[in-house]
Amino acid sequence: MKIIYLIVFSLIATGNLFGQYVSHIQEPDTSISIINDMDDPRVKFASTITAKDIEAHLSVLASDKFEGRETGEPGNEMAAQYIAKHFDKIGMSKTDGSYFQNVTFSSTGWNDTEIYVKGQRFKHLWDYLAYPLPFNDMQTFTDDEVMFAGYGIDDPRYNDYRGKSVAGKVVMIYMGEPMVNETTSKITGTTTMSEWNNNVNKKLEVAKSKGAKMVLMVSADLKSFLMENRKYLLGGSLELGDKSEMVGDVPAHAYISTTLAEAIIGDKSTKVAKAVKKMGKRGKGKVLALPTDFNGQFDNYLNLLKGKNVMGVIEGSDLKDEIIVVSAHYDHLGKRGRDIFNGADDNGSGTSTVLDMAEAFKLAKEAGHGPRRTMLFLLVTGEEKGLLGSQWYAENPTFPLENIVADVNVDMIGRIDDEHTDPNYIYVIGSDRLSTDLHKINEQANNNYTQMVLDYTYNSEEDPNRYYYRSDHYNFAEKGIPAIFYFSGVHKDYHRPSDTIEKILFDKVEKTGHLIFHTTWELANRDERIRVDGLKQ
Repeated sequence: MKIIYLIVFSLIATGNLFGQYVSHIQEPDTSISIINDMDDPRVKFASTITAKDIEAHLSVLASDKFEGRETGEPGNEMAAQYIAKHFDKIGMSKTDGSYFQNVTFSSTGWNDTEIYVKGQRFKHLWDYLAYPLPFNDMQTFTDDEVMFAGYGIDDPRYNDYRGKSVAGKVVMIYMGEPMVNETTSKITGTTTMSEWNNNVNKKLEVAKSKGAKMVLMVSADLKSFLMENRKYLLGGSLELGDKSEMVGDVPAHAYISTTLAEAIIGDKSTKVAKAVKKMGKRGKGKVLALPTDFNGQFDNYLNLLKGKNVMGVIEGSDLKDEIIVVSAHYDHLGKRGRDIFNGADDNGSGTSTVLDMAEAFKLAKEAGHGPRRTMLFLLVTGEEKGLLGSQWYAENPTFPLENIVADVNVDMIGRIDDEHTDPNYIYVIGSDRLSTDLHKINEQANNNYTQMVLDYTYNSEEDPNRYYYRSDHYNFAEKGIPAIFYFSGVHKDYHRPSDTIEKILFDKVEKTGHLIFHTTWELANRDERIRVDGLKQ
């Protein structure tokens, strides 16, 4: 398995079949009378989703007792058990005898890391960046020279390692590839860059094959990258799976600033400059030994954490092999010192609504009203760590992915944002990206049963917030499964300890829950499976 070691914090949307995705505000068609006939089963069972029930769930999930439900922490486990207990109480079916899908995470971070060159200390997240990956133990290191190996390329068309061994050595290389001029690659001979240009993994693999014990990669843009992403780089990180088995896959490595590189080069700058010039003009790489006093430590840790996705199933009738997923993440940010991040809106509001929806659909089934398709109510962990719980499910599905008709995702529906004064709205994201049927079904459900304002602002390809990529529906959409994401927007308490239950607008949550129910009801009971007529994301 290969890892991409550079963090990417912006995603580029792919093209789509219909051009620009809808991004307007859709007022409800009030010329249509809202259907409120209690003899209609969908009206009857939607009415069982109430502000009172949702508040009862949220008062538990967003309580101090659950300590912010952080993935891998006891409060997260308590929330998982609460959700499973509710599923058991209302008679939801299990998967392989359990409501849980176990998820393994690797938590990595630094106990300490520092680099000294000739006695001068260089600071992590200022002069260099090293990810705490499970490379071989480098708690302390020292050397009297660093080997400069150009761009770290070993290719039939160009080779930086010609002429000298780097086995057991610290190797310093440049990012990118040699250029004849500013626009022409020496390797390809054209303006098209070679596969080496941005392939960090490839360069690390070569360095490992040459026996290098450490690789220093010089980045001209390190400072700006660090400043833009400092908040993401502080502290430990969480990844899916057991990464301990990957120890030794790559040599220890760091991205270093030009300032640190210059300190290592020292009085050999003229010699290095001549070598770099030859790389571009003559296509000849050369390893240079740079005498220096280089030492420090990469003292990292790797801990395995266990989490749980919680799953409740209602088996369908005549179309039971087709699956409707209703998802929400139940994790939040946990504790920071004495502060508890209760996450009442994010995403206690979505979780509580999905729990009440599950009960409504179960009551409908017991009364003989569907669903025709099987329903999976999926409450995932690890969303705040990078959509990890839903990614785990998408990579380890309990139903064949080709059988999943759609994902209905609920994330933060309990407040109003600064763009609205009337709470009678909901942001709808992603509904038209893969299926125009899904988009039309939601609009029709809204006109017939709830008549909320549907705000598609964040559905735009140009949305700078990139919300389409920031909740759990995306891991389904990425697999080509149509997905719709309901969201009421951010507010001043977003990701703060002040996101507490007394600020939740429960009447708004109830009404939004009714819209989600009606859309999901149609998805679960219509004759034809919705069409996928957009492009895979």
